[in-house]
Amino acid sequence: MAALFRCCLGCCGDGGSGHIPLKEMPIVQLDTHHMGTDVVIVKSGRRICGTGGCLANAPLHQNKSYFEFKIQSTGVWGIGVATQKVNLNQVPMGRDTNSLVLRHDGSVYHNNEEKNRLPANSLPQEGDIVGFTYDHVEMNIYLNGKNMHCPASGIRGTVYPVVYVDDSAILDCQFSDFYHPAPQGFEKILFEQQIF
Repeated sequence: MAALFRCCLGCCGDGGSGHIPLKEMPIVQLDTHHMGTDVVIVKSGRRICGTGGCLANAPLHQNKSYFEFKIQSTGVWGIGVATQKVNLNQVPMGRDTNSLVLRHDGSVYHNNEEKNRLPANSLPQEGDIVGFTYDHVEMNIYLNGKNMHCPASGIRGTVYPVVYVDDSAILDCQFSDFYHPAPQGFEKILFEQQIF
């Protein structure tokens, strides 16, 4: 019995100390393996510029997700959710069934159909924070922490946060440490192993 106990202690971790190294949890950020060919990702995966789109590196597995983008420089841009089948070189997105996005003009598109529109006096400007909630049915939009009451739905399958830019737009993503509190019941994006 003592030999078994000693074996269990001696076989674990780093050759006998009994310590098992902890695996660091990945950080949700823009994914340089899933981006358009003319996209530039900087600031440790937090800023997008250039032309085209990029997915985040974590799908929205949990029931209620929240994320934000800050508009650093205006131009042509779009933010929302998309499947991995989305064409990340196509601007604007929302032309097919693989993306559901808010466009810079305040329209929300999916499958080449306008699903909703921000109020005319609520178009995001440089410096604004655009927040998104997604609950596997509906995407909702927040501008500087205020609910825009602009729900949209229709996308199916496993989705990721998506952003596209063109015409000198620069956007920064915020997948944690939000500028504004997440709406009640919603939380930051979790990797699948963090949910369990």
